[in-house]
Amino acid sequence: MRYDIAVVGGGIVGLATSRELLRRHPGLRLVNLEKESDWHQHQSGHNSGVIHSGIYYKPGSLKAKLCVEGRKLLWDYCAEKDIPYKNVGKLIVATHEAEIPRLMDLYERGRANGVERLELLDGAQIREREPHCRGIKAISSPVTGIVDYRVIARSYAADVKALGGELLLSHEISGFRRRNGVTLLESPAGDVESRHTVTCAGLYSDALARMTGGAPDPKIVPFRGDYLILKPEKRYLVSGNIYPVPDPNFPFLGVHFTPRMDGEIWLGPNAVLAFAREGYRFSDVKAKELLDAVAYPGFLRLALKYWQTGAGEMFRDLSRKAYVKALQRYIPELQPEDCLRGPSGVRAQAMRANGELVDDFVFDGAEGIVHVRNAPSPGATSSLAIARFIADEAERRFDLTTGSTIAT
Repeated sequence: MRYDIAVVGGGIVGLATSRELLRRHPGLRLVNLEKESDWHQHQSGHNSGVIHSGIYYKPGSLKAKLCVEGRKLLWDYCAEKDIPYKNVGKLIVATHEAEIPRLMDLYERGRANGVERLELLDGAQIREREPHCRGIKAISSPVTGIVDYRVIARSYAADVKALGGELLLSHEISGFRRRNGVTLLESPAGDVESRHTVTCAGLYSDALARMTGGAPDPKIVPFRGDYLILKPEKRYLVSGNIYPVPDPNFPFLGVHFTPRMDGEIWLGPNAVLAFAREGYRFSDVKAKELLDAVAYPGFLRLALKYWQTGAGEMFRDLSRKAYVKALQRYIPELQPEDCLRGPSGVRAQAMRANGELVDDFVFDGAEGIVHVRNAPSPGATSSLAIARFIADEAERRFDLTTGSTIAT
C-alpha cells in the first residue's frame, strides 16, 4: 500500500489534519492510520467536552493563538455540519483575597489573547449567574462552550473519506524505515509505504518520535483524571462552567464543574499519575510503562517539588468525602451523597528532564516526517487551527505534488 502521505493517529487532531491536507491538495493519496478498532478512543473521547475560550494561555504562545482561532473555526464547522453545541459560558472564581491578583493577571492575559466579552464580577454578580456558587470575584467568559468531541471526530473522519482519503483502523505502528525518499511504516496489520508522514499519536507521541531518531524530550508522562457526576436531581446547582483560579503551587488546573451536552454535570477532575499510558482505572497497570514514568528524572523532580499536593490528589482519588470537600469551596451545599462515580481520562503530559511541564504545543520532525509532540487541552478546541498549522508545516517540509517521489 503506497501513499503520498500517511497520518498516524485517529484522534481529533490526526483526523482534522488529514481533512485539512486533503482540502488543500485534492487527489493526494492520503491514509490515516489508527491503532484502535474505532476513532477517538483516548484523549479525544475522554475529555470534558469544553470549547475553551483561550484565556489561560501565555500571550504569543501557540496555545493562545490556535485556541482562539480554533474556537471560531469550530463554531463555524458545527454550524456547517449541524452539530449541536452550546455557549454555556464560564466563571473563573476567586474564593480568597490572595487569589485576586492572579485572577486579574488572568483577565489581562485573556484580553491580550483576544478573548471576547470578558467581564469582571463581584460576589453578588456571581450569585446572579450561578446562585449556588460562592466567590468574592470572578471572570465571566461567555464564549466558553460545550460540545461532544466524539461527534466532531466522527464528522472529521467522514470528511476525510468523502475527500478521497483512506482510513485504516487496527493499524498500530511498530517502526519506521526511511529509504530512497519513502518511509515504510511497519504494522502487524500490514506495512504501509508513504513519501511523507505526520504523527499525531497523543499518549505515545514521544515513542513514535524516538522511532525516527527524535529527541527523548519532551517525554510524555500520563496523568489520570477521575470525575464525579452530579445526581440528576442536583443538577440545578450548576448552570455553566465553574473553574478555579490557577494555583501556582499545583501544576494542573484543579477541580471544576462542567455541564455536558447530554445534560450531565461533571465534577473534577483530580490529577494523579496513571499506572499505564492508557490507564483509565486505578487497577490498570503496565509495569514497563509505570517504571518508564517514575524513573524519568523530570517526573522525579516534579514529584519532589509537589509531593504534598500530589499526596492530596491521591487521597482525594480514594476518598469521596475529601474530593467533595475540594468542590465545596465553590458550591458549599454540595454533599458526597449528591455525587456518583464518573468517567476518567488520561492526559498526555509532556515534560522535560528538569521537571518542567511543557506549556505549549510542540511540533518537530525529521526527513519525510512531522511529529506532533504535545497537543493536550485545548487540543480539541484548537483542532482545526492545529490542522492548518501542521498542513503549513507539511507544505514547508514536503513536496506534496501528487505523484512526486522526492521529499524536499
